[in-house]
Amino acid sequence: MAPRPKLLFVLTSHDTLPAKGIKTGFYLPELVHPYNALIPHVDIVMASPKGGEAPVDPYSVEDTKNDAACVDFWENKQDVWKKTEKLESFLGRASEFDGIFYVGGHGPMFDLATDPTSHALIREFYESNKIVSAVCHGPAALVNVKLSDGSYLVAGSTVTGFSNAEEDAYDNTSAMPFLLETELKNHHAIYVKADQPFGVKTVVGGKNGKLITGQNPPSAGVIGGVLLDALKV
Repeated sequence: MAPRPKLLFVLTSHDTLPAKGIKTGFYLPELVHPYNALIPHVDIVMASPKGGEAPVDPYSVEDTKNDAACVDFWENKQDVWKKTEKLESFLGRASEFDGIFYVGGHGPMFDLATDPTSHALIREFYESNKIVSAVCHGPAALVNVKLSDGSYLVAGSTVTGFSNAEEDAYDNTSAMPFLLETELKNHHAIYVKADQPFGVKTVVGGKNGKLITGQNPPSAGVIGGVLLDALKV
């Protein structure tokens, strides 16, 4: 029997939205839905820049009170995000995994977007022909990554991520250090999005179809299935 595929899930360690003075972090359903889709078939290891407890955006808990999967996860599976391993401990270990997945939320815009350890990991995974995936604001972790030849990882690749219109709808444009859609385009990504804000959009692109991105929280509901297809399980 073949061994189960293995994915490294990465959460933010950043917990505040400075411009608004409120708490932020990772967005709960963007962890819950991919995790639940994958965990019956895939081994998942949880990591964050600081290790230990990763901060969950309190708004995402409140906003998913009618989402049974999120409620159950919040009540019964807090160890998943409270016992993460330090990101730096995975450097040089891409061979142990089939891919890496970045959960969204506003936190990644502030830490993972510029984290050199995360950038090195993504480069290592991608250049080892492993899956590199992210959803919503998770692609903030990808936008500044440069490959060994000095080019941006996203350059020339079709990707998606939280759109400028969606950021504006939440009245968060001025609270962001940069706009994800704009910065992806600035780094020569071929940015695509759903026809309407908050429509479901996932993209399989990059080298050998190994760059897999989702646009927004609704897209987190389907990206787990896209990853299962890519993992061929």
